[in-house]
Amino acid sequence: MSVMSLRLPDEMADTLAILAKATGRSKSFLAIDALREYLAREAWQISEIQRAVEEADAGDFATEGEVTAVMEKWTNNVR
Repeated sequence: MSVMSLRLPDEMADTLAILAKATGRSKSFLAIDALREYLAREAWQISEIQRAVEEADAGDFATEGEVTAVMEKWTNNVR
């Protein structure tokens, strides 16, 4: 396992300490858990964007009829 040092704003450090005490977890555990969730979400988003760009580059777009059908579905539900 790697070791990493970082500077936290005081308010974040205080909140982390309070949460660690309240949950019975270490500050390291909570920081790793938060970072794990953030990295997974960001990696998923980047992957989806890259996939969408590849589809667009391949000319894989919705037809005008498909777009119209979706727009009608949602505008009819609003009324």
